[in-house]
Amino acid sequence: MSLPDLIEIVPLAQPVCAEITVPGSKSITNRALILAALAEGEVTLTGALWSEDTQIMTECLQELGFMVDVRQDPNEACNRTITVYGKGGVVPPGGTESQPMELFVGNAGTAARFLAAFVCLGKGVYRLHGVPRMHERPQAALFQALRELGYRVDSANDKLPAMIFGGDGKDAFHRVPNSKEENGDAVEHVPTNRSCKVSIEQSSQFASALLLCAKTGGWQVEVIGQEDDEISYIEMTRKLVAVFPARGGEFNIEPDASSGSYFWGCNSNYKSRRLRAPKPTDEQKSDWTRGKWRFEVWSNNFNIGEVTVANWPETRWQIDRDFPLVFPFDNVISRQTKLGDSIMTAIALSAFAPEKMVFTHLGRLRVQECERVVALRTELTKCGAKVIETGDALEILPSQIHGAEIETYHDHRMAMCFAILGLKVPGIKIINPACVKKTFPNFFQKLAASPPHGLGATILDAKTGRKLSHEELFAD
Repeated sequence: MSLPDLIEIVPLAQPVCAEITVPGSKSITNRALILAALAEGEVTLTGALWSEDTQIMTECLQELGFMVDVRQDPNEACNRTITVYGKGGVVPPGGTESQPMELFVGNAGTAARFLAAFVCLGKGVYRLHGVPRMHERPQAALFQALRELGYRVDSANDKLPAMIFGGDGKDAFHRVPNSKEENGDAVEHVPTNRSCKVSIEQSSQFASALLLCAKTGGWQVEVIGQEDDEISYIEMTRKLVAVFPARGGEFNIEPDASSGSYFWGCNSNYKSRRLRAPKPTDEQKSDWTRGKWRFEVWSNNFNIGEVTVANWPETRWQIDRDFPLVFPFDNVISRQTKLGDSIMTAIALSAFAPEKMVFTHLGRLRVQECERVVALRTELTKCGAKVIETGDALEILPSQIHGAEIETYHDHRMAMCFAILGLKVPGIKIINPACVKKTFPNFFQKLAASPPHGLGATILDAKTGRKLSHEELFAD
């Protein structure tokens, strides 16, 4: 059984108290998979997300010749325990220019960018390609940096599909005496130091791709551009590289903060925001990270009750980790408000604000899974919201929100943002809800599960009016 093409979310009839678990971080899982493949020996990743994007990364590593063992996680249906048998920095060879090794990356930006740098460490030729939308998304800054490092990257328009030539014959390594190859020659392949600059104006993934492989490749990477929301993802990469068990071991993946934002957002209360409690102290914040502080700051206006997310990340790696502390916001949401993908959650929920809300510096949203600025404006307008798009900013004015049929543009976050609106607004229908499989395949099961582990929502097949079962709500 699978999700229908069109579903309807029925608003909750009464408040609920719930503590939701969310799957592991996609950003950390796909970074960890690359680092595990570069490690010396066996690395076991616990709490790893198992969704379309991470399955694509896993399948590409297997296609390259890495042994990857995947086992169920008893605590979370969309997590896995993944063991990768690293090859100590050796990337198996690709094909030839006439018959390259084909690597399909779907619409997974992390897989497309991380693997582009990763295969440069190999020998031979690799061809990266994906779905049509992935072929529209930017790659130029990364490809230019790889060329600066001396690698050959062939692309008609500096986007996918692209042919990437590994380091064989590119002076990527020099030979020094020390170790022995199988034929007995005393040689060791040592990376030479080479440098490049990479811009993060369009995506931090370009820099993260290079930084994940920098030690093995002997690359010196200079990041240019100071986009605050993008810098945080680069810091995540650097911290992950620093603590990762590069000689083998175990590494735990924390829950995905962006996925958690939908459930924290259920507690939003714009109407009493001027009367809310004072800003929490550092001690209160510390208590909150352990699940003690809950929602003393904002009372319920979304008619859901008290919703928390279990095992909330205690590290500062994920930019969206602070979503519960900064939402609802003041009127102007600019680059000073440091949020990643959860900015979409905030934009969608701002439709309930009693005063104008302004979101600025949204340019990065235009080149992601869909053109998200236009998509948010279009679908919120369908719901009765008054939305003005000016440059890379959105203004959302107070308005009466009503139901509508929501186009998701094959974008998982569009589906999840508007599904949360459906918990309050009658008549919200989601087209192609199965697109949530990209990062959160059991999202709709979480909405429908009985409290305290779900919200108890009723979800219908919008064409027949039939209530969907738990099994039918899984996106595969």
